[in-house]
Amino acid sequence: MAVRRTEETAVTGVGSSVPSVTRLVYLDVADGVGTIRLDHPPRNVVDLRVAAELHDAALEVRHRDDVRAVVVWGGERIFSAGGDVELMSDRSADTVRPVIAALAEALVVLEAVPKVVIAAINGICLGGGCEIALAADFRFASETALLGQPEIRFGIMPGAGATQRMPRLIGSSAAKDLIYSGRRVKAREALGLGLVDRLLPGPSVYPAALEAAARYAEGPIVAIGAAKAAINTGSGRPHPEGLALERDLACGLFDTEDQKEGMQAFLGSRPPLFKGR
Repeated sequence: MAVRRTEETAVTGVGSSVPSVTRLVYLDVADGVGTIRLDHPPRNVVDLRVAAELHDAALEVRHRDDVRAVVVWGGERIFSAGGDVELMSDRSADTVRPVIAALAEALVVLEAVPKVVIAAINGICLGGGCEIALAADFRFASETALLGQPEIRFGIMPGAGATQRMPRLIGSSAAKDLIYSGRRVKAREALGLGLVDRLLPGPSVYPAALEAAARYAEGPIVAIGAAKAAINTGSGRPHPEGLALERDLACGLFDTEDQKEGMQAFLGSRPPLFKGR
């Protein structure tokens, strides 16, 4: 189990001290898997600081060689309830824009991480929290999880990616139903829609996500990253451009150590040992 982390602030002057600053999003790395932990109790509300720290964590897992796969987790009780309606009720377009933009930018970075990213969802996963989950490759959810984009009920709409990612995931009509109604979706229905990929008992969600991430971490992560780029980027381009991107990425993998290792292992009837290079 990951522990809550603090970040010390450096100071100058003999005998001076500054209290440590508790992070709301932190990264824990073990056995090739990085857990990005949302830790903003009690509801893991998404605000400007959470968005900024999520952005930093996503950048870090992208560049760290010891992170070969990623799990995003909100803890045993709740993934994220999204934005704080009470705080947002008096916002104007100008004052809300930095918050929405910060989360949107963080999720662009998270979605583009060239490694497998799994959202481990316990409890409520709504609004901005659901948008975080949508930026992952896979979503593992507890049997009691609730997902949805309730923004329309407050006279607004999602702004950090749901209207773009959800239709690509579950189809335009199903996404419109959820976004237009703002209704919460129980875990079983979410599975049927394709909004989540696996249902598990609550205590098993995070361990199962770690186990799955660890399997991907043992694979050829350069090839996985290339395939992810082809799927995510190519799907938004005209068909011929997507095919050209796929072809270029596939050819480029023949200059990697993992390609040599994978094919030599097959020819030698032995398991491959991929290095991520």
